Amino acid sequence: MLELEFAQASDRGIVRDHNEDYLGYALPEMSARSGAREWLFALADGVGGQDKGEVASRTAVEALLAGFRRARNGEQHAALLPRLVREANTKVLETGMTNGLGGSAMATTLVTCALRFDRVVVAHVGDSRCYRIRHRHAEALTRDHTVTNEQVLLGVLSTREAAEAQTSHLLSRSLGSEMFVSVDTHEHQVLPGDVFLLCSDGLHNLVTPPEMADIATRHARLEDGVRELVDLANQRGGNDNVSVQLIRIRSVERVGMYRGRPYKLA
Repeated sequence: MLELEFAQASDRGIVRDHNEDYLGYALPEMSARSGAREWLFALADGVGGQDKGEVASRTAVEALLAGFRRARNGEQHAALLPRLVREANTKVLETGMTNGLGGSAMATTLVTCALRFDRVVVAHVGDSRCYRIRHRHAEALTRDHTVTNEQVLLGVLSTREAAEAQTSHLLSRSLGSEMFVSVDTHEHQVLPGDVFLLCSDGLHNLVTPPEMADIATRHARLEDGVRELVDLANQRGGNDNVSVQLIRIRSVERVGMYRGRPYKLA
C-alpha cells in the first residue's frame, strides 16, 4: 500500500511585505474517492507586481483541491489533473473579473502532484517546480514556462544567454491570464525512498538542486529539511516569497493495468 510522509512551509522572505504563495493538500481520508490510498499536493505563486496575487494563488489551490475531492472514483490522474488545473484557471479568471480587477490583472503559477499505487502524476503551469530526489540526486520533473525558456526551445537563445537574460523571470503561461491555458502533465513511477519537492521560484532561484537533494535526504524529520531550505533561501537574500513541500515515499503498491483497471502485482 502507498504510504508517505510530508511537510511544508511558506515564508514571505525578508524583502516582500506579504506572502503571495499558497500551499494545499488532500489526504486519503479527505478524498475518500476509491479503495486505493491517494494524495494530492499543490503549490501556487501569485504573480508579483499584479493586483491580488495572494487571492489568485489561494483561489487556484482551493479550486484544485475541491475538484479533486469531487472527482469520480477511479478516474485516472493523468486525465484528471490537467482538467482540474484548467478549471482552476477559469476560477481565477472569474474571481478577478468579479473583483473588478479584469481577468488578466490576477494571475498565479501552479504545480501539483497526485500519488496513487506506484505512480505520481505531475501537472504545472508557470515556473513553480517539482523535483524528484532519488539516490541523493534531484531531477526536475517540470520545465519553467518562461519567455526565455520558450526562446531556447525555438533556438533564438542559447541556455547561457537565457540564464543571463533580464527577462528570465517573465512567464509565458500562468493561471488567470487567458481564458484557455495549456497544462504540462507527466506520469512517473514511484519507488520507496523517493522524495518529491515542490517549490516556488523563491526557493529554486537561490538554492541549487544538489543542495535541495542534500538537505531533503539528510534530515530524518522532513519538517527540519523544509525549515533549512527556507532559511537557506532567506540567508541568500530572501528577495521573494519562499514555499516548499517535501513528500517522502515510505512504501508503494505495485500494480499493472488491464483495460484501464489496476490490478496488484505479486
